Amino acid sequence: MPAPILRPADLFAAADRLPRVRLAHLPTPLEEAPRFAERIGGGVRVFVKRDDCTGLLLGGNKARHNEFLLGDAVDQRCDLVVWGAGVQSNNCRQTAAGCAKLGLECRLYLSRGHYSTEPQGNLLLDYLVGAHVEFTDAAIGPELDALLAAKADGFRRAGRRPYVWHRPRVVPLAAVSYVVCVAEIVGQLAALGLAPSALYVSSSGATGAGVTLGKAVLGLECPARLTCPMSWPWPIPEAVAADANAAAGLLELPHRLAAADIDADEGYIAPGYGKSSPAGREALHLLATTEAILLDPVYSAKAMAALIADVRAGRYAPGSALVFVHTGGVPAIFTDPAEVLPEGL
Repeated sequence: MPAPILRPADLFAAADRLPRVRLAHLPTPLEEAPRFAERIGGGVRVFVKRDDCTGLLLGGNKARHNEFLLGDAVDQRCDLVVWGAGVQSNNCRQTAAGCAKLGLECRLYLSRGHYSTEPQGNLLLDYLVGAHVEFTDAAIGPELDALLAAKADGFRRAGRRPYVWHRPRVVPLAAVSYVVCVAEIVGQLAALGLAPSALYVSSSGATGAGVTLGKAVLGLECPARLTCPMSWPWPIPEAVAADANAAAGLLELPHRLAAADIDADEGYIAPGYGKSSPAGREALHLLATTEAILLDPVYSAKAMAALIADVRAGRYAPGSALVFVHTGGVPAIFTDPAEVLPEGL
C-alpha cells in the first residue's frame, strides 16, 4: 500500500511533537522575482523562499535546523555545544547565535582549509556572540567529526554535559525542519492558486533530505533539484535518502525514499568547496541587480546557476512556477570582494 499524501497541517503537527525551541522567524516569505525571471527567459515564474530572512544573526537555513537541534540539546539538559565546520561556516555562525539566545556555552572547532583566520564574515559574528573558537587542520567530514567527538569526551570527563555534532543524530533532526519548509511553500503557493513545477536548493545533506522528503510526503510530482556544494567520501544520493528516511521515522511517517529518488547534482562544485564559480557570480549579480536579493557566492549562487541553466536549456514550460529555497549565507560576501564583484570594479 502506498504511503498516504499528507497536508501541510499534518506535517506542522508532526514536527511540533519533537523537542523544539523557537529561534527562526517563520514562516519565511515566498517572494516572486519577476524581473529576474524575465532576464533568464523561458517564460517561467521564479519564487524565492526567503530563508535568508529567518533571523538569528543574519538568517539562513541553519536557524530552522537549530530549532530542533538545540531543542534536542535543551531536552537532554546539555550545558555546552561542541560544533565545527569551516572557518566561514554559516552553520557554526547560527549555532553560536542560538547558543547565545539559550544561554549555552558554544565551542567551535573550525577547519582552516583555504580560508584566512582574520575575524571577518561569519567568523567575526562567531566572536561577537561569544563563541569560543579554536582552529584546526582537520578536514571537514570524518576527520573533523572524530575531533569533535574527542573534544566532547574530554568535556564529559570534566563533568560537563555536551551536545556534539554527531552525524547520525543531528542530520535527520535538522532534515525535519526542511520538511516543514516545504509544507510552508505548498501552502503559500496554494494561496496563489499555484503548485511548484520544481524546487531548487543548495544542499547535499540535511536541508536537501528534508526538501526531498517533504516533496514526497506532500505528494508533489515536481523535481527537487539539490545542487551539491561539496563532495563527500560517500555516495550522496544514498546518504540523503537514508537521512530522509531517518527524519521520516522521527516524524512517525511511513514514507521511505531510495537513492534513485534523490536528484543530487555535483556538477556545480567546481572550482571547489567554498570557492565561487563564473556561473555562480553571474547568478549572484543577476538576482542582486534585478530584485535586490543577495546570494552567497559559494552555496546559493551555485544553486541559482543550476536553475538558470535548466531554464535556458528549455527544461520547463512557460508559466512553470520554480521555487528557489534561499539558504542564506550572506556574511560570506564580506570575506573576499574579489569573489563577488564584477570584473572591472
